[in-house]
Amino acid sequence: MSYLDICIIGWNLNALMFVVNLLIAVRVISSQDRETLQEESLVLKDLKEEMDKYYPNRLYSTLGTYLVPFTAFFKMFFRLLEMYAFFQKNKNTKMFHYMVYKYTADINKAKNK
Repeated sequence: MSYLDICIIGWNLNALMFVVNLLIAVRVISSQDRETLQEESLVLKDLKEEMDKYYPNRLYSTLGTYLVPFTAFFKMFFRLLEMYAFFQKNKNTKMFHYMVYKYTADINKAKNK
């Protein structure tokens, strides 16, 4: 197996995780009504704006993870494990609660540096 073959496998796994991420987003969006989504979107927008103050190049790092073979695969795999553990520990929670937890934890981590 050549290095090119390994890179192609890595990019395919990155693409797979992109599709998985997209399917999760579609599933979450389709399972709720419009008003709830708008309210949650406003809360997440405020958190995202605060997060962008501490991590201004986050978009570029995300794009970079999809370009480097295997990086997005491992990043998303561990994020999915973290989500699974969060939902196991916190019963009757939604993806919104996980996102608020994750944004808040990252913001607090940046503030304490």
